[in-house]
Amino acid sequence: MKSLHDLGDRAVLETLGERLARRRLDRNDTQTQLADRAGVGRRAVQRLEGGDPVTTVALIRILRALDALDELDAAIPEPGPSPLQALEREGGQRQRASGRRPGPLPSPDEFQWGRNP
Repeated sequence: MKSLHDLGDRAVLETLGERLARRRLDRNDTQTQLADRAGVGRRAVQRLEGGDPVTTVALIRILRALDALDELDAAIPEPGPSPLQALEREGGQRQRASGRRPGPLPSPDEFQWGRNP
């Protein structure tokens, strides 16, 4: 099976439409029944199943009516904390010593090439 990533936009829409049509048929629903339950027009269901673009709101309503909205959450999970946020949660505990730093630098009047650190 090809990854959706490898498909063009139109092919992704068609694949999504086919999957949702199978889900609807497994529930033994007509397009009209699904549209009524989702609160969208039958044409929105037809367009989605046919691989045509629909509004995001229509997609969400149809997924909810098919009890498939949680699958969208699984497909696009909430991102975890960023590395900076994780570090802040740990209390910013040091992992390494910074080592000793050299003393103060000499003033420009005291500086001599090859003799100062």
